[in-house]
Amino acid sequence: MAEIILEDESLRDGLQFEKVIIPIEEKLMLFDLLRSAGVKRIQVGSLVNPKVVPQMADTDMLASRVIGAQGTLATGLVLNAKGLERAVASGLKHITLSASVSDTHSMKNVGKSSQEAINSVFQLIREADEAGIDVRAGAQCVFGCVYEGTVSEDKVVDTLCQMASAGAGELNLADTTGMGNPVQVKRLVYKVMQALPNAVLSLHLHDTRGLGMANMIAGYEAGIRIFDTSAGGLGGCPFVRGAAGNVPTEDAVHLFESMGIATGINLSKLCQVVDKYELLLGRSLPGRMNRVLKTQSLCTV
Repeated sequence: MAEIILEDESLRDGLQFEKVIIPIEEKLMLFDLLRSAGVKRIQVGSLVNPKVVPQMADTDMLASRVIGAQGTLATGLVLNAKGLERAVASGLKHITLSASVSDTHSMKNVGKSSQEAINSVFQLIREADEAGIDVRAGAQCVFGCVYEGTVSEDKVVDTLCQMASAGAGELNLADTTGMGNPVQVKRLVYKVMQALPNAVLSLHLHDTRGLGMANMIAGYEAGIRIFDTSAGGLGGCPFVRGAAGNVPTEDAVHLFESMGIATGINLSKLCQVVDKYELLLGRSLPGRMNRVLKTQSLCTV
């Protein structure tokens, strides 16, 4: 049976700009619920300035408390040298480093030009490797930017090639703005695979324009086997106008399992995570399968 890996990013991408600050004990409970459901990779947060992103202020502590959880890889997002220093201190053994291929988005996101941010990532990859940390390096806005429009695919490929040369063990293509379409996804994935035939690739998809699931299938058909998702479809980005969250983890599980592709995730248990998020945040989330399962349960009573 074919298999894929879903990395749930609800604790990071999902929560990063929520106004309701989630206490660390609740985050630990969410992590345990995700792990119990069978999620093999969980991004526990980002190591960024807590004054800018208060929701992520406890990422160090959270990471230190979940490191070594059986059967689950805990990972975190790092954007600068200070973040890498904190990741090392927390005990993380896997991180994501990421930079935008769009100048405007990069300036809004990290206050640096695209090339400055990319150059910083090259150096951080080397430093993380020296510290014994596995790195996934990502390029943001690879399928387009709401501020600049079309992004050069050649620049994306060149950036990822340089990240691989610097020592990144996995390369991530991020549809940060949710502008990608299935044809575009396949084309760019094929281009990267042609340039880097031995690379491990992953996709980070946002569902801003309703094409997240279609783009996920296109990525799978092109050979991608690792996808970033977020329980409930929680998330978005304040630096991208109208941004929606990642593809809901529970919807992705249903999609792949219905096609005979194993995720290793128990859908019913995963929906308990969505229930918990909705309770903590006081609103319904956009994912579909949690509502579908509840409706089916009512219909059988």
